[in-house]
Formats: sequence, C-alpha cells, structure tokens
Amino acid sequence: MATHPQDPGAPDAPYLTFWQERHLCTLTTLRPDGTPHVVPVGVTYDPEARLARVITRKSSRKVRHVLAAGPDGARVAVCQMDGGRWATLEGRAFVRTEPERVRDAEQRYAVRYGRTPTPNPERVVIEIELTRAMGRG
Repeated sequence: MATHPQDPGAPDAPYLTFWQERHLCTLTTLRPDGTPHVVPVGVTYDPEARLARVITRKSSRKVRHVLAAGPDGARVAVCQMDGGRWATLEGRAFVRTEPERVRDAEQRYAVRYGRTPTPNPERVVIEIELTRAMGRG
C-alpha cells in the first residue's frame, strides 16, 4: 500500500487547500484501556505553528482522555476525507484553557467553517503539536 507523507510544517499546496475547505473531521483519542475513541469534530490546521486545534467543552470525554495522558500529552490523530482525497495529522495533544488561546482557536474555526461558535464559558481548545502528516489533497 502506498503512503503519502507530508511535512506537517510545509505541506504541498493541494494538501493545505484541502485543510482550508469546510470538512467534518474525526479526532481519535485513547481510552484508559487503550481502545480508540473516535468522534466527529471541527479541526483547524496551522502548518506554520505545526498545530491542529479542536474547540470543545472542558467536560467532554475527549478532553478527559487527553488530560489522563499526563504532562507529556496524549497521542492523537485527526482525519478528514472527501472522495479520493484524505488527510491525517498526528501528534501530541494538550488541553489549553488560556482565554487568548481559546479565542484564537474560535476565530480560526469561524474562518474555516463559516460560522462563529456560540459563546461557551466551558470551552477549551485541544492543541495538537504535530509530528506527522499524510494524505492526498
């Protein structure tokens, strides 16, 4: 099976364009027993910072999974697909609660998904420090 590696900090133009289009994604975290937990999410991709971001509630299961991994972060993957195009980003996830980071993530979400998220005092951002990217845009 062929692989399609990308540089998470400098992807090719079709791959980056694919991540700028409006697509529902999945986030895969690991439960305490090691089994995968896959949920639909909105994701933004910032290759310059080598980050992917997911906004969510601090009480969500995905946040609990990331926090349970400890200070070194949780190994996670985000993925999207559309026909023959697909893209996966992998890395270490951390839960960020700083208001400026949450605001930045909300603004990036609004640009990608064409709507401003409803205000939510429970909102946090899962930041994924990217270590690998693959796919075809």
